[in-house]
Amino acid sequence: MKIYIFLFFSLLVILIHSNSYSQDMVNKTQFIEQIFQKYDAYKEGNLKHRRFKHADLQPLIEKLKQTNAANTSFTVSSLGKSFEGRNISLVSLGTGKTKILLWSQMHGDEATATMAMFDVFNFFSKSDEFDALKKDLLSKVTLYCIPMLNPDGAEVWKRRTSHDIDMNRDALRLQSPEAIILKRVRDSLNADFGFNLHDQSILYTVGNTPKPATISFLAPAYNYAKDINDIRGRAMKVIAELTETIQKIMPDQVAKYSDDFEPRAFGDNIQKWGTSVILIESGGYANDPEKQYIRKINFIALMTGFYSMANQSYEQYTLDQYNAIPFNERLLKNLIIRNLNVVKNKKTYKADIAYLYNEVNINGYKDFYYKNSIDEIGDLSIFYSYKEIDCEGMTAEEGKVYPQKLGELEEIKKLNMSDLYKEGYTSVQLEKSKLTDDFTNLGINILLKTNKIDKKIEMGKNPDIVIRQNGKVRYVVINGFVYDVAKGESGIKNALIYK
Repeated sequence: MKIYIFLFFSLLVILIHSNSYSQDMVNKTQFIEQIFQKYDAYKEGNLKHRRFKHADLQPLIEKLKQTNAANTSFTVSSLGKSFEGRNISLVSLGTGKTKILLWSQMHGDEATATMAMFDVFNFFSKSDEFDALKKDLLSKVTLYCIPMLNPDGAEVWKRRTSHDIDMNRDALRLQSPEAIILKRVRDSLNADFGFNLHDQSILYTVGNTPKPATISFLAPAYNYAKDINDIRGRAMKVIAELTETIQKIMPDQVAKYSDDFEPRAFGDNIQKWGTSVILIESGGYANDPEKQYIRKINFIALMTGFYSMANQSYEQYTLDQYNAIPFNERLLKNLIIRNLNVVKNKKTYKADIAYLYNEVNINGYKDFYYKNSIDEIGDLSIFYSYKEIDCEGMTAEEGKVYPQKLGELEEIKKLNMSDLYKEGYTSVQLEKSKLTDDFTNLGINILLKTNKIDKKIEMGKNPDIVIRQNGKVRYVVINGFVYDVAKGESGIKNALIYK
């Protein structure tokens, strides 16, 4: 009889625990779904483009000092100065015993997560239906956030610090003041968890699939053997939970970053020093050049992580679930023209042609235009692309220059571009001009000097290509962008001005 009573109560405890865990999961799922739908209420409206500067963040940080919401108050402190003397701030909130350290933009041109971090601040600043949950979260965790760790790099939109050191390869020598700051903060907090927030190339895929690796996670290795101790294992379980959440929102676009050990990197060493590190790499997403949707996904990933760490829900996940996440592969191009007949030296051959898009900074590194080029020619059947056109049976020829020289820019604006494309024209000439820009949004190249333009289909060049089908122009490719003549559809972001 005693045995039956013991078994009964044992089963009751299991059922109660199971029901409690199940209810937690329902709450988490509902919470994430609701804040995903309500995201625009939290999105920081002053950060709309990636190329914001240190000065753009300072009013937002100053505002946090004055914020004393029902749920929390923010503490803002100065951690020190960058190489060029810009202040690096630490924003902290919460009173919980679980310490979470987040740092973004250690590479100056990787800004997606910085935007998401300010969205997180707005979430905790506002009073709404989630007040009780916010209070609960911040009673269990304390967040320590370093937005824009490399403000000098951000100022000129480059990866490295002002003195050209890759900060993520400076964890041991500590020759950059910014690296010294990150090491000091990590050591002083001895944080339980760390979010290492980056952007990766938009050309990564989820394994050998055409899907962009919009988000890539990693629990960095702490030695060459890639051993798994409790610290790294805990990060893996968190990532398994984050992946499950993101997959529901954005199926098949989550990957795993290479786990090769890098002895100089911060993520690898912080893992070794005792903080469970979750690397988030923001990649590409179709028609999202400013990464605003990816920013939203970052926000959801961070909020899921905070919930997981506050409630230890990651313990319900396994290392096998982490290991099942496919690695990312660099298999994407921006444009692939497939099966195109190309004529050279009076000989015809079939080739796929891939363009890569290159952003050129303008307006004090606050904006950009595209200046693109051919990246690969030949059999590109193993590659995928954000855009591709199948030109089986079609033939390439050089884009032509409109024969009439024009005097002013206004004369170009009066031209019917679609009619020009149908005749194979991809450039116009200006005789008299004081144009200072290097690009145009008129959809056709402007030539001030005709000998500057690329004509041949060759690696590294940027030729305009006219593609004919049954003698008629079907496509024109200008600066690596496609105009579909048959459908009247233009994908030309900008053309170029050749001086």
